[in-house]
Amino acid sequence: MSVNTIKKKLNKQDIGHFLMNNAIIIVLFALMLVIIALEPSFVSLKNFTNILAQASTRTIFALGVGTIIVAKGTDLSLGRQVGLAAVISASLLQAPNYAYKMYPDLPILPVIVPILLVMLITGLFSGINGLVVAKFKVDPFIATLGMMVIVYGVTSIYYDRPPYGAQPIGGLDPRFANVAQGSIKLGGITIPFLVIYAVIAVTIMWFLWNKTRFGKNLFAVGGNSEAAAVSGVNVGRMLIMVYILAGLFYGLGGSLEAARIGSATNNTGNGYELDAIAACIVGGLSFSGGIGSIAGIVTGVLIFQVIAYGLAFVGVNAYIQYIIKGLIIIIAVAIDNRKYIKRK
Repeated sequence: MSVNTIKKKLNKQDIGHFLMNNAIIIVLFALMLVIIALEPSFVSLKNFTNILAQASTRTIFALGVGTIIVAKGTDLSLGRQVGLAAVISASLLQAPNYAYKMYPDLPILPVIVPILLVMLITGLFSGINGLVVAKFKVDPFIATLGMMVIVYGVTSIYYDRPPYGAQPIGGLDPRFANVAQGSIKLGGITIPFLVIYAVIAVTIMWFLWNKTRFGKNLFAVGGNSEAAAVSGVNVGRMLIMVYILAGLFYGLGGSLEAARIGSATNNTGNGYELDAIAACIVGGLSFSGGIGSIAGIVTGVLIFQVIAYGLAFVGVNAYIQYIIKGLIIIIAVAIDNRKYIKRK
C-alpha cells in the first residue's frame, strides 16, 4: 500500500471522526446561519445581550444536571425543582405594599435569606434522588421521574394556598427583581447581573471538576463505578454529593428565574430539564458517563439558546419550535450513542 493511499485513508478517518463528534453542532450552526439569512437584524448587540441573560440561568441548571450526567446519571426533576424554588422565593420576597401578598405579616427579609432557603430545600429533594439511586439502586431515570411528580405536587399545594388560591405570585420586591434584572456598564457595554452570576457559577464548577478530589472521583465514578470502588472511592456517598450539588444549583437558578421573569407559578420551570440535558449532550457530555467539560456545557447552552431565541425572532410558530427542539434532542442522543458504541 502506497504512502498516498495511507494518507487518504487517514484523512477520511479524521474527517469522519470530526463529523461524528461535531455533527449536531454543525447542524445547529447551519440552522443559525439560516436564521441570520432570513433576518439579518438578528445580529445585534441588544439581541446578544438578551440571549446571554436568558442563557445565564439555563447555564446554572445545566451545570447541575451536567455533573449528574458525568456521574452516569440523569435528573428529570430539574424543571419542577426550579419551579419549587421560584414559587417559594417569590412568595417570600413580595413588595411590602403588594395587595395580594401571600404572607401579609411577613417582615422584610434580606434577599439572600430566601435564596439560601430554597437552595437548601432543592438540595434536600435532590439529595433524596441521590440516596434512592445510590442505596436502593433505582435507575436514575425512574428515581428522578418519581421525584419530578412529587415536587410538582408539593409546589402546587404550596402555590394553591388560601386566601388567594392559584394565581401567579407577582409584585416582587424591587430589591429581588433587581438581583436578576439589573446590570452594570463596563466600557459602554451593558452587562446583566445574571451573566455575572453565571460566570461565577461556571468558575466554581470548573474548579470543582478540575482541581479537587471531588472532580477526580466524579469522573472515576462516571467512567467505571466498580473500578472507582476498588480504588477506594465511596461511590454511594459520591453520588449523593453529586445530586445535592445539582440541587443547590437548581435552587439558585430557580430563584433567579423568578426574579428575571418577575413572577412565578407552579408551572415555572416546566420542561427546563429537557433543555438543560440537551444542551449538555450537544456540548459533548455523554450518557455513558465520565466524559465532559465545563466549556462544553457552556457552549451547548449558548448554541441551544441562540437557536431558541432565533426561531422566536424570525416568527417560527411556538409549536414548531417544540418539534425542532425534540428533533435536536433525539439527534444529539443518537449521535452520543453511536460514539459510545464506537468507543466500546
